[in-house]
Amino acid sequence: MKFSAAISVAFAAEAVNAAALQPRHYTFPSTGSGSWTTVRTTVNQYSNAGLSDVSSEQIRCYTASGQRAPQIQKVSAGGSVTFTASPNIFHQGPIQFYMAKVPAGQTAATWDGAGQVWFKTYSEPAQLLNGGLSWASLNKGSITANIPENLPSGDYLLRIEHIALHQASNAGGAQCVSGGGSGTPKPLVSFPGAYNADDPGIKINIYSTRSYQAPGPAVWTG
Repeated sequence: MKFSAAISVAFAAEAVNAAALQPRHYTFPSTGSGSWTTVRTTVNQYSNAGLSDVSSEQIRCYTASGQRAPQIQKVSAGGSVTFTASPNIFHQGPIQFYMAKVPAGQTAATWDGAGQVWFKTYSEPAQLLNGGLSWASLNKGSITANIPENLPSGDYLLRIEHIALHQASNAGGAQCVSGGGSGTPKPLVSFPGAYNADDPGIKINIYSTRSYQAPGPAVWTG
């Protein structure tokens, strides 16, 4: 089984015109074999700037048109892939992982992941800490994605996102900057399309609530 790690990074706005100000956040450039080798180079490679528009095509993998990963990483079903964060994750919010099976006639190196093809494999739960919401990924320098044991054989894209929620009380505040079994991954969603700007997991004041519902579909467990 082969994977090409597709990146989609999620951040929260530092200002109304966040894209112009290019606030510095973080990227996930490596899965252990050097930066931007198995991971497609993202448009925020140098700026670390976030993406605020959940309807943008770039919410999928946050890459330039035609971008490809130089290498494809081989992973067995039931194995794992660890992403390195650069710098460490310093905003509150959940990590989520999605996967998409590469269609026949396409390759993991070049397929863009368009269409209703993505299924969620992990959604980091919120926890209550000092009376407010918190996530265990805060300040982490790496995040591991576990590959479902019952995943059918094939080539896949693996998408990581982090949704920073420290300024997400207004719409557009949270920013979204990619051998086996016989399971049937579902439900399938598309990017863009899986999220709306006013979803409860996107538009939320984490300082005045005690519960959190992550955006997107249910996690497929196989």
